[in-house]
Amino acid sequence: MDKKYLNILKNLVLNPEIVKEYGKDLKVVYTPLHGTGNTVTEKLLKEIGFKNVYVVPEQSKPDGNFPTVSYPNPEDKKAFELALALGEEKDADVVLATDPDADRLGIFAKDTKTGKYMEYTGNMSALLIAEYRISQMQEKGILPKDGMLITTIVSSELAKAISKEYGLECIEVLTGFKNIGSVMKKAEENKDKTYVFGFEESYGCLIGDYARDKDGIAAVMALCEAACYYRSKGKTLWDAMQDIYKKYGYYKETQVSIVMEGAEGAKKIKDMMSNMRNTPISKIGQNKVLVFKDFEQSIAKDMITGKTSAIDLQKSNVLYYELEDDSWCCVRPSGTEPKIKLYIGVKGASEEDATKKLEELKDAISKMVK
Repeated sequence: MDKKYLNILKNLVLNPEIVKEYGKDLKVVYTPLHGTGNTVTEKLLKEIGFKNVYVVPEQSKPDGNFPTVSYPNPEDKKAFELALALGEEKDADVVLATDPDADRLGIFAKDTKTGKYMEYTGNMSALLIAEYRISQMQEKGILPKDGMLITTIVSSELAKAISKEYGLECIEVLTGFKNIGSVMKKAEENKDKTYVFGFEESYGCLIGDYARDKDGIAAVMALCEAACYYRSKGKTLWDAMQDIYKKYGYYKETQVSIVMEGAEGAKKIKDMMSNMRNTPISKIGQNKVLVFKDFEQSIAKDMITGKTSAIDLQKSNVLYYELEDDSWCCVRPSGTEPKIKLYIGVKGASEEDATKKLEELKDAISKMVK
């Protein structure tokens, strides 16, 4: 099965010659965080042409006690401590980590101008892979005319800009990769759309239609291939990310979790969702609300005209505010923990402008729910 799986991934490489030429010089540090990732990852990278792959030795083998990390999650910078130290030692170009079941990828890439390792969010790494793969597919004439990019309602709006640029249909689903999988399945049954890429902001993406879940190992491969391609153009992965922002605008996102413990907390979360659902909100911070979506009631309301339309997704206790200036925020209770989750996204004219807008919107929505 490993052999079959590796062959499928190898066939998804778009520029094998570039990988062979530049992969021998690119330095990659990788950690599976005591999980399953390195049962195949190092082997895969070496077989496609990477000569300098350094796996964090203390974390290379599966160990359910996770002795070197308190929280083996690639979303958490603390989980990268040993990997970043090895990255500095080896002067690595990229430092990568997959979570214990190897379906999610976290990444730091070196900015050669400052010498610092720059952290990528799940949106950033997925959309860097998307822009690379989709642009290359278009260049090679293999981008399907009926192609679709599938994302979730709480992921970056940059997905829509990339889809529009390359003539793909951007389909949004509720959180959870199973929802991306169900769109893939339906398209296969109807034979009306072709899957090109899918991702969610929580560090998961899928580059081919061979699976129905996110795949961190395939993401490692795609990211390393992209690093080779950009190196062939005299650029780093961090340069490539900045080029994406210059091309489409500076999209930035963040997430806030507000913990409310016990029965009292559960009641507070329920009341808060009910109040927000039933109280028309025309402004959040400085931003006018353009459209309010209530996924439990399956209704989208245009706050300017007052018109309502149906939302064609399964019901879920989620409230979404589409704001002016390409900003948005979303509120939902966690399905597994006693907390309410806020998702926030903005688009700025520059890095500084986007950061400022994000902080202002985060403060405004946080005050509303506390």
